[in-house]
Amino acid sequence: MKKTIIVFVALSFAASINAQNYWKKGMKEGRVIITSQKTNEKFAKKANAKFVDFPQPKETDVCVFVDPDFKYQKLIGIGGAITDASAEVFARIPKEKQKEFIEAYYGKSGIGYNIVRTNMNSCDFSSDSYTYINDNDESLKSFDVKHDEQYKIPLIKEAQKAIIPKDFRFYFSPWSPPAWMKSNNNMLKGGRLLDKYYQVWANYYIKFIQEYEKRNIPVWGLTIQNEPMAVQTWESCIYTADKEAKFLKENLGPTLWKNNYKDKKVIIWDHNRDLMYQRTTTTLQDPETSKYASGIGYHWYETWNNKSQLFDNLAETHRAFPDKFLIFTEGCKEQFDFSKIYDVSLGELYGRNMINDFNKGTSAWTDWNILLDEKGGPNHVGNFCFAPIIYDTNKQELHYTYEYYYIGHISKYVKPNAQRVGTSTNKDFLLSTSFLNESGELVVVVMNEGDKDTDFNLWIEGKSSKLSAPAHSIQTIIL
Repeated sequence: MKKTIIVFVALSFAASINAQNYWKKGMKEGRVIITSQKTNEKFAKKANAKFVDFPQPKETDVCVFVDPDFKYQKLIGIGGAITDASAEVFARIPKEKQKEFIEAYYGKSGIGYNIVRTNMNSCDFSSDSYTYINDNDESLKSFDVKHDEQYKIPLIKEAQKAIIPKDFRFYFSPWSPPAWMKSNNNMLKGGRLLDKYYQVWANYYIKFIQEYEKRNIPVWGLTIQNEPMAVQTWESCIYTADKEAKFLKENLGPTLWKNNYKDKKVIIWDHNRDLMYQRTTTTLQDPETSKYASGIGYHWYETWNNKSQLFDNLAETHRAFPDKFLIFTEGCKEQFDFSKIYDVSLGELYGRNMINDFNKGTSAWTDWNILLDEKGGPNHVGNFCFAPIIYDTNKQELHYTYEYYYIGHISKYVKPNAQRVGTSTNKDFLLSTSFLNESGELVVVVMNEGDKDTDFNLWIEGKSSKLSAPAHSIQTIIL
C-alpha cells in the first residue's frame, strides 16, 4: 500500500511539473491573436511566435518581460452584471439573436464569462423602483421574487446553462433597503439603514438567497452595499466604515452562519479605489468582524474626483489583507452616445483597468451591464451608459463594441483558477499581464495604447520572440 501511495504521489508531482512547463513547448509554436483599430481586425490569428536566444536586452530594446517562476493570485473569474435593464433588453431580441448573444458571452466560442452579478431590489438600471416585500412587513412573510421571474431570472438561467457548472459564480448586491427601513424614508438619494432594522435587513439577504437557490441558482457571494458612500439620485444607502463593520459583525455575518451559509463570500466596500484602503483597514480591524468577510470589492469611478485611476491603492490593500480576495465589482463608460459605440477608447478603458487591476492583485473582475439598448438604458433616472454589447431595438441589430473585444482578450483565454505570473514592460504605453492556466498554457496579454506601431520583444528566460503591436491594439500570445 505504501509503495502504491508513493508511486501515485510521484506521478501526480510529475504531472504537475509537466503542466507547469507545458508553455515551454509553445515557445516553438506560440499562437498570436490580435484586435487592432488600424486594420479593423477582431480576434485575428497572426503568425506564430518564434523564440530565439536573447540573453540580455538593452534599455533601448522595447520589451515585455515574463517570468512564469514568480506566481501570484489565482483567477476566480471574469463576467458582468445581469441587471433589470440588461434582461429587459434581452427579452426584446429575436430568439436567434438571443442565442448569438448568450454564445458571445458564455458559450464555447464566446469570451468565457463565468461570473454573474445582479441587483437585490431595484437599482438605477431598473425601469422602476421595487422591493420584494410589502411595506412595514418586518416578518418578511410577504417576501417574493416574482418581479425577477419576468426578465432577470430567465436571463441568469440562460447564462448559467452555458457556463461550466464548477466555474459558475453568482453574486448579488443591494442598492437600497426598502424606504421604510431608512432614515430618509426613500430608496433614492442616500439615507441610512435605521438601527432598529439591522436584523430585519440581514434576514432579507437570507430570504433572497433561499428564493434564488430554490430556483437552482446557487449563490456564491454577496456585497454588503453598493457604493456605501454615494448619495445618488437613484437607489443608494450610506454606511460609514464603522457602521458597515457593525452590521457585518452583529447581524449579517452571524445570520448567514446561523442559516448554514458560512460558505457564501461576503464582500465589503463595493465602491471606488480612492477610499479602499481606509475602508478595509477600518472595517476589518476587529478579527471578530474580519472572520465574516471573504473579499474586498471596488469600482473604477474615482476619476470623478481624480485625474486617473488609483491602482496603487489595490496593491496596498492586498498587502494588508492577503487572506481576502480583491474583486472588481463594477465599471462602465458613462454618458452614453450612440455615435461613439465603435470608438477604440472604450476598449482601451477596459484594457488599461483590467491589466492594472490584475497586476495589483485582483482575483475577480465584473463588468457592469452586459447589454443595453440604443439609448444606453433602460434607466429610470436617466443615467445612460455604454455596455460591451448594444442592441438597437429599432433596427434589431447587436453591436459589439471594442469593450467586448478588449475584455475578451483576457477572459476568452485566461481560464478560472489560472495563476498570474511575473510580468513587466519597459515602455509606459505598453501594458501587459500574464497568467498560467491549469493546463500549463502561458497566456500573455499586451496592449499598445500609444499612437505609433511598435515592435517589441516578448522575453522569457533568456529567449525572445519579436512581435508587432500596432497603435491602439491589444493582443494575446498563448504558449
